[in-house]
Amino acid sequence: MATDYDSPRKTDDDLGEDSLQELQARRTDKAASTIDIDETDLAESLELPGADLSNEELSLRVIPRQADEFTCSSCFLVHHRSQLASDRDGRQICRECAA
Repeated sequence: MATDYDSPRKTDDDLGEDSLQELQARRTDKAASTIDIDETDLAESLELPGADLSNEELSLRVIPRQADEFTCSSCFLVHHRSQLASDRDGRQICRECAA
């Protein structure tokens, strides 16, 4: 949006002169531009934490730790050897935990 910097600007006195009707019209214009969302559709698509998942069956393939990976003794996550920060007394620490 282009701005004409040469046009006269409103002063504090001019701002107080806006009529009540103009202000109400601006408010209704802004309210009309909001989007109405059907909350029933939204509620059906969300799953709440603690929902009953006893009938659900999960299938997940677990890959064992590879030869070039280690388990951090601080955060217990499996990382690649390139993330190894220190290996003292058999305790392997990743770079994130060492920082």
